[in-house]
Amino acid sequence: MTAESTLPSPGGQPRNPGSSAVSVLTPRGVGAGFRFPARRPRPRPAASPVPLLAADLAAALLGTLALTGTAHQPLLAALSVAASILLRPQARRAAPGMLDELPVVCGRIAVSWLALAALLAAYAPRHALPATALAAGFLVQSAAALAARALVHWRHGAALRARPRAALVIGPASTAQRVAAGVLRHPRCGVRPVGVVTEEPDGSEGLPVLTRGEEVERAIVQNGVRDILVVHPSVRSEQGPLLRALAESGCAVWEVDADSPSYASRDLLAGFACRRLDLGTRRRGSFGKRMLDVGVAGTLLLLVSPLLLLCAVVLRLADGRGVVFRQERIGKDGRPFTLLKFRTHRPVDEHEAATRWSVANEYRMPWFCRFLRRSSLDELLQLWNVVRGDMSLVGPRPERPYFVSKFSQTYPGYAARHRMQTGITGLAQIHGLRGDTSIEDRARFDNAYIDNWSLWQDVCILARTAATLVRPTGS
Repeated sequence: MTAESTLPSPGGQPRNPGSSAVSVLTPRGVGAGFRFPARRPRPRPAASPVPLLAADLAAALLGTLALTGTAHQPLLAALSVAASILLRPQARRAAPGMLDELPVVCGRIAVSWLALAALLAAYAPRHALPATALAAGFLVQSAAALAARALVHWRHGAALRARPRAALVIGPASTAQRVAAGVLRHPRCGVRPVGVVTEEPDGSEGLPVLTRGEEVERAIVQNGVRDILVVHPSVRSEQGPLLRALAESGCAVWEVDADSPSYASRDLLAGFACRRLDLGTRRRGSFGKRMLDVGVAGTLLLLVSPLLLLCAVVLRLADGRGVVFRQERIGKDGRPFTLLKFRTHRPVDEHEAATRWSVANEYRMPWFCRFLRRSSLDELLQLWNVVRGDMSLVGPRPERPYFVSKFSQTYPGYAARHRMQTGITGLAQIHGLRGDTSIEDRARFDNAYIDNWSLWQDVCILARTAATLVRPTGS
């Protein structure tokens, strides 16, 4: 568990950030200026495998009918099962076609018929399939499967042409406009660029140019953007936080080779080689994480309630009224919540509380307050924030709105921390990034934790945090 943030070192960030209006969005620059839209468009459902599966099963039934009059009607059920298992619907590519699937579909049908014929010859010789029946069943099922799949792909392509997926193109202005124009010239690909996101507009003609986080956010909501096209390798490193946030908001991020192909790719977009980027956003297990939070935090609250009561009484006697300290912090997706702590110092006014970093072990701090800070006991009240759902046990540490705005402008990866629930402890804290340490390093560790999240990682972080509490070093 961590104590209140303290004044960062000169290598971390300025000691006096100054005052400004509270905003999570960066006034300029798309990298740190994007946050999750308050009204996200309804996600378009992924292409369902049901039509292809139905086509394959119908083809299997037609293939079985070719055996009529040969006393092989019991094969109907076996062929249907074989079709559903062996003829799994293929993952749809950007421009699917029946001819593209012909070798695979025919090969799997042949395997299913040969396997069935071999089983019958081995275990039921009297019902062995003659060569003519085997050939007839294979030909009928292959023709039916290809025809049915062609119909499914045609309907899918027609739907894409009628309602293409809106996309944003990210990269250098001239390259992005060139790729966008190429995609627009080929509506059959089912993608319709609606804007170009770039840091430095160069006056290139074409689609609207977006340079501010607010403009990107507005474009996503108004156009229902579902695809992001990255057209230059440098974008992945320079705009990493933006890409992660876009992926977290429900967009598919694709890397498009705008020039000569430099890598092999199954997928083509208007003739451009492309591949989908895995940005570690498709996390599962949120239900398990919540159950871990409620179970552990609820149990700890019951166990430490006498200690909390004792700390409250001693703090009241040692430093007067105002035992509980309440402060607004920024949580997941930029939503504010009220964080609870034991009060260890008294701000002069609300402005100071919102804009001044409190330094641990101030010489004017009462002895018991210093003890609470050094032992992290002042953080125990945040277990109630976890039970309420404001926070998680493990996650990036929450900060005040004023500093979230400042840090998001200074450190490109800082805003991306808010794509996951904030926590009492985290990967940054168990690596010593507490108190007077670099904000840039904290953001890097926090994003690494989010990108590689697993429930077991949470358990490990909690165990290492518990070990550090045995030997507190202050914060």
